[in-house]
Amino acid sequence: MVKLENPKTPSVNQPRADIPWGALLILVIGAFMAILDSSIVNVALPRFMAIFGSSADEIQWILTGYMLTSGVVVPITGYLGDRFGNKRMYILSVAAFTVGSALCGMAWSTESLTIFRVIQALGGGMIIPVSMAMIYRIIPRQKIGTALGIWGISAIMAPAVGPTLGGYLVDNFSWHWIFTINIPIGIAAILLSINYLVETPVQPDLKPDIPGVVLSSLGCFALLLALSEGQDQGWTSQYIVTLFIFSAFALLLFTLWELATPHPLIDIRLLKNPVFTASLLATCLATVGLFSVVVFIPIYAQNLLGYTPMETGLMMMPMALVTGLMMPISGRLFDKFGAFWLGMVGMSIVAGLTYYLHTLTLDTDYHHLQLILSLRAIGLGMASMPLTTAGMNTVPRFLVSRASALNNTVRQISGSMAIAYLTYVMLQQQTYHTARLSEGISVISPVVQMAQEQIKHHLITNGLSDQGSLGILAGLVARQSFMNALNDTFVTSAVIIAFVFPFMFMLGKKRVETERKKQEARYAK
Repeated sequence: MVKLENPKTPSVNQPRADIPWGALLILVIGAFMAILDSSIVNVALPRFMAIFGSSADEIQWILTGYMLTSGVVVPITGYLGDRFGNKRMYILSVAAFTVGSALCGMAWSTESLTIFRVIQALGGGMIIPVSMAMIYRIIPRQKIGTALGIWGISAIMAPAVGPTLGGYLVDNFSWHWIFTINIPIGIAAILLSINYLVETPVQPDLKPDIPGVVLSSLGCFALLLALSEGQDQGWTSQYIVTLFIFSAFALLLFTLWELATPHPLIDIRLLKNPVFTASLLATCLATVGLFSVVVFIPIYAQNLLGYTPMETGLMMMPMALVTGLMMPISGRLFDKFGAFWLGMVGMSIVAGLTYYLHTLTLDTDYHHLQLILSLRAIGLGMASMPLTTAGMNTVPRFLVSRASALNNTVRQISGSMAIAYLTYVMLQQQTYHTARLSEGISVISPVVQMAQEQIKHHLITNGLSDQGSLGILAGLVARQSFMNALNDTFVTSAVIIAFVFPFMFMLGKKRVETERKKQEARYAK
């Protein structure tokens, strides 16, 4: 059994009574920079294809390489933070991210950019769990909600701000800027960290869990690769099925090993804590709510409504600002009332308005959609961080690095699973709706004949050949089937989000406090 650290150790059992705002803002800078870069690159992919002469499959590895690397390094951050100190690891992770960004800005090919993105991800993947663990080390329990609410601005706002900022930099400057903009910010974060952050307790004699590192890395890598490649390769293809089987086997061995070793990489026994487990599951389901909009609304806006990436980003910007405004408010409310009512009200808004998105049409007004997304953001900003904080608050301070690593690993995998599953639903439903709509199209149908004549008349009026009328009709069918499929995807997302509500009853303020005392007594033995 792991023993508690010396009670006299500063900043562990006796953190300062007030919030160290300077240190908190330094941690926010790093987290925002890391999360922003995971979404800012998306809008530049077409530009990379043109510049480097790459295919869509080749260019996709710029995103996939970053995701896989960051997913693999997250599980080991708990050990590294305990062994070398969270301040040191935070500085090193920001430095690796900054160096990787500088190299990305000098890339000369798809291959070089992919390699440099991997270097960037080595730092970016560690920044989030390390900064979260450090917050739990330096912030008093009674104010952790406020602190995480402010820190969480980066986690929620960055994915929405990324496409807007990326589109602006690519359109008005150069693609290099989406990477080099990180350099001065990273340098400033490193210098400020050296001067203002306080090191957390170090355990120099802590032994590395080599088998745990190998098994978790292989398992997470195979799982994330299968989730990212499944849609292209086919979910039932031998390649994807083999990856899933290998991942399941590796993660099973990892779990068995972690339960047996005295110095686990990730303490699986944390899942015996029912509040922490309920918090993890609720966070997974809430992640679906985040990605269902961040991923699919841009597809809808650009592919069906014809908006540019910049226009799409501006449409989503109020949503990001509202969420950012709500995060510190929900944090303060969490400190007073706990997570139950914040979660219930917030996720009710998210689930309800996610379901409402199934009413979107090919003629939906720009500002109407902007309003719906902003209202939905109120619920997301109200609920997302309390769901995580409630569970983490039951974990003894000396285990927060391991708990943060586990939390962020689960969040990373659940986000990939959400994107993969919802994309699968969308494409399956698109095929279904295309078939259903095509059934009603017949050359002998009076309605079809009338529509075809109107299309021919429009083409002739504009000086074009009338031979393409059937092709235009088929295009209209494809467009409407895509719209219907997106609507079905939002319904599916709303149903998944609704499963969060039973877990709320485990996250009440009294239940959290009781479990926290129980866990502290358990590890004190």
